[in-house]
Amino acid sequence: MKRVVAIDGHNLALQRGTGVATYGKNLANNIQEIGWDSWTLYGGPISRRQLPLLREISFFDYLGGTAPKKGWVSDAYAQTKELFRAPLGYTAVDIPKTGSVEARRFSGRLPEESRIFNVENLFNVSRRYFRKYNKFLKVRFSEKPDIMHWTYPLPIKVVGVPNIYTVHDLVPLRLPYTTLDNKRYYHRLIKGCIENGDHICTVSEKSKEDILRLFDASESDVTNTYQSVETDLLTGAKSQREAEQEVSGIYGLAPQSYFLFFGAIEPKKNVARLVEAFLSARLDAKLVIVGSLAWKSDEEMKLLNSMLKQRLDLSQRIQVFDYAPRPFLLSLIRSAKAVVFPSLYEGFGLPVLEAMQLGVPTLCSTEGSLPEVAGNASLNVDPYDVAAIARGLQILDRDSAVRQQLTLAGTERAKLFDAGNYKTRLLNMYEKVA
Repeated sequence: MKRVVAIDGHNLALQRGTGVATYGKNLANNIQEIGWDSWTLYGGPISRRQLPLLREISFFDYLGGTAPKKGWVSDAYAQTKELFRAPLGYTAVDIPKTGSVEARRFSGRLPEESRIFNVENLFNVSRRYFRKYNKFLKVRFSEKPDIMHWTYPLPIKVVGVPNIYTVHDLVPLRLPYTTLDNKRYYHRLIKGCIENGDHICTVSEKSKEDILRLFDASESDVTNTYQSVETDLLTGAKSQREAEQEVSGIYGLAPQSYFLFFGAIEPKKNVARLVEAFLSARLDAKLVIVGSLAWKSDEEMKLLNSMLKQRLDLSQRIQVFDYAPRPFLLSLIRSAKAVVFPSLYEGFGLPVLEAMQLGVPTLCSTEGSLPEVAGNASLNVDPYDVAAIARGLQILDRDSAVRQQLTLAGTERAKLFDAGNYKTRLLNMYEKVA
C-alpha cells in the first residue's frame, strides 16, 4: 500500500497564483512521482453536513471565487461558536470528485490525482484560535496520511502523524519594513511551527541559515530541499515561434524587444529602483512588468506614474500588466530579451530559475538566496545601487555575446534544481521524518 503525504491548499485556492501556490502544486506532483500518494486539505466554507454531491459543488464554487455572504450577527455567532468548538479540534471531510462538476478550468491549480479534503473555514479559524490562545488548531483525518506537509506556516497540526512546515523565508523579520505582517504574531507563528512540528522544510541554504540564527531550532530538524518547477509541461506543446506569435498577438510585443519583470509589486521586489535604472539607462529595449499591486505598490510605482503624466511616450517603453495566466506568462518569458529580478530578498527566487530553465538570460540581485540559485549564470547586481542595475541592463541590452553566454550557463545551472534532484531531496526528508 502506498504511503501518503497530505499538503494544504491554502495558496492553491487563491484566484491568482503565487509562488507558494506553484510550490504546492509542484510538491504534490513530485510526491506522486516518488511513488507516494498525495492528498490536499482545503479550508473552504463548506459544511461537513452537506450531502457529498453538494460538497463537491460547493468546493468548486469556492475555488471559482464565490463566497457566502454573512451579516455581522451571523458572523459574530459563528466566531463565538468557534471559540467553544476549536479546542476539541476538527475532522477533515472528503470532497468527492465524481465529474458531476465541469472542473477543467481548475486543472492548472489542482494537483493531479490528489484526493481532496476540507475543513470548514480552516485557515481563518486557526488564525483566530492561535491569536487568542497561542495554540495550534488540531485536525484529524478518518484515514490518517503518513505525513502532513504544510506548504506555508499555518497554526494547524494534524493529530497522530508527523507534521512538516515549510518556511520559505523570514522576510517579515529580516526586512520588516517590506511587509504588512504583524511581526510579533509572525515570530510567534514560526516559533510555534518549530515547537509543534516534527520537521521544518525550507527552500535555500540562506533561509535555513536565517531559521537557525533567529530561532532555537536544531540543524538536524531543518531540511533544505530547494525548489523545482516543471516548465516543460506547458511549453512542450508550444514551439518557440508559437510562443512569440502569442506574445505579439496578445501583448503587441516583438520577440527579444523587452526586459521582463514578473512578481508581486511590493517593496522587497525593488521595482522602484528597477524603473529608475531603466529610465536612466537609455535602452533600446522596453521594460514589461507583470505583477499584481500589493502593499506599498503606490510607492514602488510613484516614479513611473509621475513620469507617465509628463511623458506620454513612456507608456510605449514601459508596459505594466497586472496579471498573465501561467501559459501566457511562460510565453512572455520565452520571448523576452532577459528576465530582470533585482529583489532585495528572496527565500528562493522562482522567476530566476524559470527563466534559466527556459533558456532566457537573467539579471538578479546579490542579496538573499538569489546568488545561491543563480550562481555565475546570471548578471548579479547590488539591488540598492541604481547605477549598478542600469549598467547591468545596458550590458544585456547591447551585448548579444553576454546574453548567449548567460543563456548557456543558465540552462546548465538550472539542472541543479531539476525534478530528479528535487525528488531525491524530498524523498530523503520524508524517509527521515516518517
